[in-house]
Amino acid sequence: MNISRENLGDLDLCIKIEIAQNDYAEKVSKQLKEYQHKATLPGFRKGMAPMGLIQRMYKPAVVADAVQDLLSESLYKYIDDEKLQIVGSPLSNDEKTGQVDFANNTDFTFYFDAALAPQFDIDWSKVDAKLCSIKLTAKDVDTQVEDIQQRFGKFETPEVVGEGDYVYGKAVELDKEGHEKEGGINSFVSFPLSDMKDPEVASLFYGKKAEEKVVFNVAKAFTPTLIEKNFRIENAIAKKFKSDVEFTISGSSHITPAQLDKELFQQVFPGQDINDVDQFRKALSAQIEKANDEQCQILFVNQVRKQLIDNFNAPIPEAFLKRWILSRGDKGLTAESIEQDWADKYLPSLKWEFVDGALNKIKNIEPTQNDIVDYVKGILRQSDTLKEGEDEKQQDERLEQSARTIAQDRKNVQQIVDKLYVDNTFAFFKEQLNPQVEKVSAKEFTERANASK
Repeated sequence: MNISRENLGDLDLCIKIEIAQNDYAEKVSKQLKEYQHKATLPGFRKGMAPMGLIQRMYKPAVVADAVQDLLSESLYKYIDDEKLQIVGSPLSNDEKTGQVDFANNTDFTFYFDAALAPQFDIDWSKVDAKLCSIKLTAKDVDTQVEDIQQRFGKFETPEVVGEGDYVYGKAVELDKEGHEKEGGINSFVSFPLSDMKDPEVASLFYGKKAEEKVVFNVAKAFTPTLIEKNFRIENAIAKKFKSDVEFTISGSSHITPAQLDKELFQQVFPGQDINDVDQFRKALSAQIEKANDEQCQILFVNQVRKQLIDNFNAPIPEAFLKRWILSRGDKGLTAESIEQDWADKYLPSLKWEFVDGALNKIKNIEPTQNDIVDYVKGILRQSDTLKEGEDEKQQDERLEQSARTIAQDRKNVQQIVDKLYVDNTFAFFKEQLNPQVEKVSAKEFTERANASK
């Protein structure tokens, strides 16, 4: 067998593989003997059919399988041995290879098109990104406390509607005469009374029971955005919806907020010794700050990543990559659709793959299996306690074993892998860029995050 390659340009190449009969003869002979041993053919006892007959029946297919196996194995071994940094995977050049006749030929020549990844250096001087730090206010903590009280509160369905209740029922749009409007809204809706911008409209519901009716003007009660959401209609229609509706109450509900006591503190922070509201708020502050820091890191990574992609100007094997994407056989994919989506969809993704490869040459960013196991182990430890007769070393060994079992299946831990990848990328970018830290409000951060999408 002989393998060679022809460089067709800076990045494109053609790999030629010549396979001779003696490269696969032994494997074919062994396979045919197994067929002869197992064959049951008319006129012959099992295993006694002549080899000539077996060859006429099976040899072309056996040769084809043997050559294809050898071809695949030798092609990728050649790529590894030559340390070729190819993109995608080699594609058969059917035009050069021609029609392959496994029945009559003994020697075969195959051609494969391939392309190399572009070689380039990261220019960090062209990257300018600031690292945000969100200013935490007392109001932020207040909001989080209220949210937790609602989340852990008691759900109730009172007989009469009260202030702030969530109401649900049937809404019928009325015409100017107060009759049901032909072709108008007639559907089941639900909403919290706190959504209503006019307190007077909300008060119409207070004290009402199931089956009682309330007539109110939708535009006076809700903003267009909430009309769109509550009545599930298009935004353009919601903006023009000025009618009254007759709302027949089916029922209402509300949540009695949980008390700020030790029982709630333990539900939110199990295992932590939190005894009063001040300690609870400090713990919440730390939790919020950690979550904020993670969001700031993600934004920083995304901003740097975008700049690295925008700054990437190395030549790429575009024609080959389009062929390779099409060869994957994704449903509905055509050469025309690839061309149409090339600049907005495929090119940025491919550029990032090249940039990511270059980054990993500087420092390995991909999480290792041990990284994943350690993270899973940390999660398990948070809710684990010592078993009877177990010491801390034995507990650690048990958690280690459990973590390794869980981490074996990447589907179970893909979110963890993604998080660790972002963590590693952030640490690497921060090391390279030493960014300035800029304090921003939560609103400013949200605006920046939305602008970066």
